[in-house]
Amino acid sequence: MKFYGVFDVLGPVMIGPSSSHTAGAARLGKIAGKIAGCGFKRVDFLLHGSFAETYKGHGTDRALVAGVLGMEPYDERLRSSLEIAKNLNIEINFIPTDLGDEHPNTVKIIFYKEDNKKITVMGSSIGGGNILITEVDGEKVEFTGEYPTIIAKYMDRKGMIAEISGKILDEGINIANMKVTRNQNRIVTAIIELDVQVTEETLEEIKQIKDMITVASINPI
Repeated sequence: MKFYGVFDVLGPVMIGPSSSHTAGAARLGKIAGKIAGCGFKRVDFLLHGSFAETYKGHGTDRALVAGVLGMEPYDERLRSSLEIAKNLNIEINFIPTDLGDEHPNTVKIIFYKEDNKKITVMGSSIGGGNILITEVDGEKVEFTGEYPTIIAKYMDRKGMIAEISGKILDEGINIANMKVTRNQNRIVTAIIELDVQVTEETLEEIKQIKDMITVASINPI
């Protein structure tokens, strides 16, 4: 039996004409911005399928930029997001492209940070304001942003998952879902969806685990 969320029943509260092209786009941008963190000076949006064809007419461009700047889909400032980014000296580029066999409403967002690091997030707006994040820094992932989520990247070694989950368990929080991928360089990306978000103290403890590279925490958006 499928369980329906508020977006399925009522549709999202939003600025814009389309739940998929504006509300979903804003949520994609906001989660990507959370993953990238602050301090980016340029953002490239690689637009695929329907996003590439209609991004100006449906306000997808403004919604994506509003999202990466931290705005909610219903934020009145969404309409002025391009001007706000310009005033913040953030370079914005929209590049229609073919990302291959992906959902028609897909975007790959590339953040260029002030410390010269580059962070890439890809995801799709799958209808009714719902989204699916499918790639982070080239690693395949899959999460919706409906749960509090921890994204941990670390050097592969025995016991890492036990150490991370132990910190979460110590706070009495249940892990709803966990997915782990590893690449040829023995770098692991763990997506951990929780029933309740961990405290900043627990998050800091996870960041301090030996061989941890980065940790991002995302609240439901």
